[in-house]
Amino acid sequence: MATAPVAPLEGRRILVTGAAGFIGFHLSRRLLEGGATVLGIDNLNPYYDPALKRARLRLLAHPRFAFEALDIATPGALAAAWSRFAPDSVAHLAAQAGVRYSLKDPRAYGHSNLAGFLEVLEAARAHPEAPVLYASSSSVYGANTNVPFRETDAVDRPVSLYAATKRANEVMAQAYAALFGLRLTGLRFFTVYGPWGRPDMAYWGFTEALIEGREIAVFNHGRVWRDFTYVDEVVEAVARLLSLPPSAPDEPGRIVPEVPHRLFNIGNHTPVAVGDFLAILERLTGRRALRRDLPMQPGDVERTWADVSALQAATGFSPSTPLEVGLARFVAWYREWRASGQATA
Repeated sequence: MATAPVAPLEGRRILVTGAAGFIGFHLSRRLLEGGATVLGIDNLNPYYDPALKRARLRLLAHPRFAFEALDIATPGALAAAWSRFAPDSVAHLAAQAGVRYSLKDPRAYGHSNLAGFLEVLEAARAHPEAPVLYASSSSVYGANTNVPFRETDAVDRPVSLYAATKRANEVMAQAYAALFGLRLTGLRFFTVYGPWGRPDMAYWGFTEALIEGREIAVFNHGRVWRDFTYVDEVVEAVARLLSLPPSAPDEPGRIVPEVPHRLFNIGNHTPVAVGDFLAILERLTGRRALRRDLPMQPGDVERTWADVSALQAATGFSPSTPLEVGLARFVAWYREWRASGQATA
């Protein structure tokens, strides 16, 4: 099937959940730059410092951007905002993130990722005219060892509760698409990084520890590979897919031809060992790491690697930013962020 032309964003109304989050912020900014009107929703939870989320929101100040602070898992709250705004399409990015944190607070994942996603689906059921993109994760591939990971692979061996909730989202979406004809697209993100990122992720924590001269825990002695994907390219893929809702049984990403639900890997299709990743950060910061090598952590997987042929076929685009380039941009931003004083605001 030929790649469909990408529709312009100008004049479109797009609802973004998780708009104060890392990817949600970058997506909202990209949509505004493209001429869209955006309603951002976020509950500004304290999983990491809400000051960072508020700083992102300040950068989104724009006549075509509105923000509502609400918890999507509150029954009916999202549906009411959806009705008021009447979006042309929806990007659902709000979720409780983090593999290791799911070992500490599993109920947070049931609340945000399961109950919250059910509210998204019910709101979509009431407004089926608006197609929905939702965030899944490369974590759904779990203990799979065949690489690169393909959307058609079996994903029945999750190794964390976080992964299990994201796989549950995909199964829930498939059911709602089959039952009610909802046009749904799931996005399996692979280790997204970049400026304005998440402090709980390795690239941020390693950079901070290098600059401050603190010890860095390196799991599995650095023999862990990740498909690091630069945030601007993730957002470009999402923006293109927002303009290309499910439309034909033979289109890329379909799971079952007659059901309007698709899945796409969003990755850089170039895995890098965490040991090499740390060496790049050492060069960029000019600091030597104080390493503490540790065994693999519960819930972690050895390797992620995205096959992005379906994304390429659907949109004519796939991420390709080299890790050295993306990390240089992050480190430059991080130094500015620390110098600005906002890091402790």
